[in-house]
Amino acid sequence: MRRQPSMLYLRPFMPLIVGLSLGFTLCLVCLPLLEEGCTSEGSVDQVARLRKPNSVQESSQDVLQNYNDDDFEPRIITNPKPVKSGGKQPFRARYISTELGIREKLVVGVVTSRESLDTVAVALNKTLAHYIHKLLYFTGTRNVKAPGGMYVVTHGDDRPVWEMAQTIRYINDHFHKDYDWTYLVTDNTYVQGDRVTNIFDHISMNRDVYMGKRAPFKDMDGYYCKIGHGVVLSHSVMSALQRHLDGCMETILDLQPDEWLGRCLHDVMGISCVEEFEGIDYNTYEFSSATDPDNEDSQEFQKAHTVHPIVEPTDFYRLHRRFAHIELDLAYSEIENIKAQIKNLSHKTPEGEAGLTWPIGINPPFKPQSRFDVLSWDYFTETHLYTCPDGAPKCELHGIDKMDVDDIIGTSVQRLNDKYKKQGLTFDHVRLLNGYRRFDPTRGMEYELDLLVGETGPDNLRDVVTKRVKLLRPLSQVEIIPMPYVTETTRLYVILPVTVHDREQVAKFLDSYAQVVLDIHENSMLTVVFIYDPLDAQNIQEEDVFGMLKSMITYYERKYPNAKIPWISIKTDVPTQLKIMDIISKKHPVDALFLLVTVTDELTIEFLNRCRMNTIAGWQAFFPIHFAQYSPELVYDTKPYPATVEFGREFGHFDVHAFDEACFYNSDYMTTRTELQKQRKDNEDVSETYNLYEMFLKHSNLHVFRAVEPDLRQRYMPRTCNPHLSEDLYHSCLVSQAEGLASKEQLAKLIFEHDNEIKSQSENVVKS
Repeated sequence: MRRQPSMLYLRPFMPLIVGLSLGFTLCLVCLPLLEEGCTSEGSVDQVARLRKPNSVQESSQDVLQNYNDDDFEPRIITNPKPVKSGGKQPFRARYISTELGIREKLVVGVVTSRESLDTVAVALNKTLAHYIHKLLYFTGTRNVKAPGGMYVVTHGDDRPVWEMAQTIRYINDHFHKDYDWTYLVTDNTYVQGDRVTNIFDHISMNRDVYMGKRAPFKDMDGYYCKIGHGVVLSHSVMSALQRHLDGCMETILDLQPDEWLGRCLHDVMGISCVEEFEGIDYNTYEFSSATDPDNEDSQEFQKAHTVHPIVEPTDFYRLHRRFAHIELDLAYSEIENIKAQIKNLSHKTPEGEAGLTWPIGINPPFKPQSRFDVLSWDYFTETHLYTCPDGAPKCELHGIDKMDVDDIIGTSVQRLNDKYKKQGLTFDHVRLLNGYRRFDPTRGMEYELDLLVGETGPDNLRDVVTKRVKLLRPLSQVEIIPMPYVTETTRLYVILPVTVHDREQVAKFLDSYAQVVLDIHENSMLTVVFIYDPLDAQNIQEEDVFGMLKSMITYYERKYPNAKIPWISIKTDVPTQLKIMDIISKKHPVDALFLLVTVTDELTIEFLNRCRMNTIAGWQAFFPIHFAQYSPELVYDTKPYPATVEFGREFGHFDVHAFDEACFYNSDYMTTRTELQKQRKDNEDVSETYNLYEMFLKHSNLHVFRAVEPDLRQRYMPRTCNPHLSEDLYHSCLVSQAEGLASKEQLAKLIFEHDNEIKSQSENVVKS
């Protein structure tokens, strides 16, 4: 009775117990059979067939020996052979436009001659060149002198057909793959550049286009284009001419060049000249001696793309002025039409007519999202501005600001006269009561003026009234200014003038220069200029005031064998930038890039690279505005002072009155210096009157780029102003000296503390 319940409890686990028992039994039976096959030949073959590196070649016995060896160590390949790729490295173009096959739009070829190259060709170039990306002049005469700014190609044979063929061949060889369209014309044709370039915005360059002023062939059907009125050739047409040009020259040479070209295209491609293509008309006008460009109002003239023939160069300029007025009138008319359309459609917008902005078509005013985004207005009068760049409450209007105020006042009076002209009212300016302006980044410069004007009615009675006028100078189309290519690999010649008063600062400068330039082998070269006054120069044999510094330079040259730090000695009692550079310029290459610095400057690699990038030979000079450190004794409460210049408004300021640093090319300096000396009479010495900034600004065609440079910091050193300098330079030096002590807030605080100390001392004296 008791065994039956126990069996009932074990019955659910019986399958598990039986399965485990059978498993252990089978393992014990099969284990000897598996151990016998471990050293069989089949096992050796299997090991030999194991995957191994391609560089390891071993036999089956070696594999077996290594497999059974307990001391086996893997073979390490320290210098593996590089795996050669199957294909070549893909070529990547420098510009994405090259890789994508994007071409420029238009190349223009002008057929000229020796006689007309200096006359009508120059006039054509001045009226057309600013519209065209590539403008070429072709002549069959050799040894012609090209006028300035003109790309002249000489063929050496003045036969008309041969010259035309060589012109097409030259354009195909040099510009065909880079341009979509070709335009051929003679030099006695005025070309309205804006209208001609507009043609190519509406026609596909893959179509076979041969367009111009057409004329019929004499002995066959079809038309050719007269080159005197201009010939338009598409990319596909130029490609066909490139393949068949030699054949055309062999068969038809006894014709006029434009007719020869038309016959060639007719035979090769089966096309004739057209005056209209895909809805685009090509209009021309025949010019004669009786034509008056200033008064010609015919529709044929106003729609013309070219005017031909022109004999006098002055007619080019008269035509250019006339067509400029026509285009301006068309632009104003189109603007008014667009405004009317916007106004008519405004009622269909969610805001209705209330949503119209003023002026119509201009972006609405900027809406600030918080009080920090509010655009502030600047208050001004006719003589003063009450928002000054240096934080002063009031400053005098001068320069471009004065011109801006005068311009908007004159424009306001003119617009008032235009508006009330129908009522017989005329206005004249009396006085500006209030003026406000602000720059809106979405619209442009906004103005609000309260004008006191004189109002004269139809009865000639004059009264003085007040008018509030709102004006907007809108932002125009953004234009990318082409700049020459510059790199950061240009060698930089750093010029360091050192006077007797600068000796204590030279060690810090050389140490900083070594860390920034010499340690990393930066492509720069330092030249030290020791400036002796006449007294020290006389005693140089007995005691050289710069002897210690010269020894220091020798130390750095020994420490850095690949570096050379040349030094030059000059004698003058008034050391100026021009006197120094007159000597330095003669001792360096013409294409040298100079960086003029001071002994208190802290150079950085970022600033050196910006000096290279912002200075362009024949184009731009760079005058950075350094961050000048305030006097540490006035700024810091405790010593020691920081070893480097800290950046912040409480530690220094950007000194706009100092022009100590400059980046420019030697060639630009030599050209400007020569021009400056030519303008002075009786060989007057101007080296003490000008600094480099004024010289480049007033006597060169360079762009003078001046901007703040946070990576150029100048340690504080009391500035010494030489009274022998010109009045302007001496005044700028004094202002820089005064503003370089500390900020106005810090100086006011020091004065306040000093006054409190005096008062407390006085009270103590009275009590005692």
